[in-house]
Amino acid sequence: MDASRDTIPDKVLDWYDAHARTLPWRAAPGTPAPDPYRVWLSEVMLQQTTVAAVKDYFAKFTSRWPTVTDLAAASDEDVMAAWAGLGYYARARNLLACAREVAARGGVFPNTEEGLRALPGLGAYTAAAVAAIAFGRRAVVVDANVERVVTRLFALDEALPGARPAIRALTDTITPDTRAGDFAQALMDMGATVCTTRAPRCLLCPISADCRARAMGEPERFPVKAPKKAKPTRKGRAFWIERDEQVWLVRRADKGMLGGMRALPDDGWSARSDGHGEPPIAGRWESAGRVGHVFTHFALELGLSVHLGDSPVDPMSEGEWWPLDRLDEAGLPTLFAKAAGLALAEMA
Repeated sequence: MDASRDTIPDKVLDWYDAHARTLPWRAAPGTPAPDPYRVWLSEVMLQQTTVAAVKDYFAKFTSRWPTVTDLAAASDEDVMAAWAGLGYYARARNLLACAREVAARGGVFPNTEEGLRALPGLGAYTAAAVAAIAFGRRAVVVDANVERVVTRLFALDEALPGARPAIRALTDTITPDTRAGDFAQALMDMGATVCTTRAPRCLLCPISADCRARAMGEPERFPVKAPKKAKPTRKGRAFWIERDEQVWLVRRADKGMLGGMRALPDDGWSARSDGHGEPPIAGRWESAGRVGHVFTHFALELGLSVHLGDSPVDPMSEGEWWPLDRLDEAGLPTLFAKAAGLALAEMA
């Protein structure tokens, strides 16, 4: 196996030259590198999210904010609203912070891993991906697809997430000095289309002859994953307050769950505890059912209470009356979009 490591990069790159996926943020093999802004934006969006889900968001962002300086000049509310539905909203806050830092540097991204790591919100993976793909630097880029390819290639028995340093070290041994960006994207494409989680297409894999997991006859055994911990279920309540064909929306605190997003007022639920707060205004309330949502570390059962009073006064909390016929423009995160849909269905 060790003797074959020298041939793996060429096999992978030859495969990529023939089979690379066409993606809106990517340059085709053999063409000039893509704009670092597009690479960075796509990599942030792709964290914990599928390519299919990201494509429309990427098109919307790059159409509305075609450069990093355009994005830096956007308001928090506009960016958070445009991000709504993509999930993991801390990414959107970090996106803005990073864009503003790059704009302050003249709109030019640093071209090294070290320089990129110094930007707000750029972890090891994103910095390596941008350095390799946008700037041609040799960097070791490991996402979930690369993890799957590499753990199978070397039949790594150590379980995730603890195995990640070993996976990175193994990936380093096969990453070439040139075309590291293409090599990383090739492994990503192989993981997405050939070395899939279930029923991998080993006969189409350019490195199947080198793959220890295939030689063992059990590629699906890898990567080994530690048993998942059961997620706790929290309970909360959201409040629907309507008058004159408008609904009362609040802006959530910048820090915490769904930070900075417009939302329905709620009872203070969090990842650590159930909600216990009182409704934002007095009056008669009626239950309109509940919706469920799964976050990274917990599940939430969110009840919806609808205010039955006539022409309610402004709640004590800061917020705004939002027209019902423009509710899809408010940028509600998925959880509260579900609750709003429940309220509108109840009143239809």
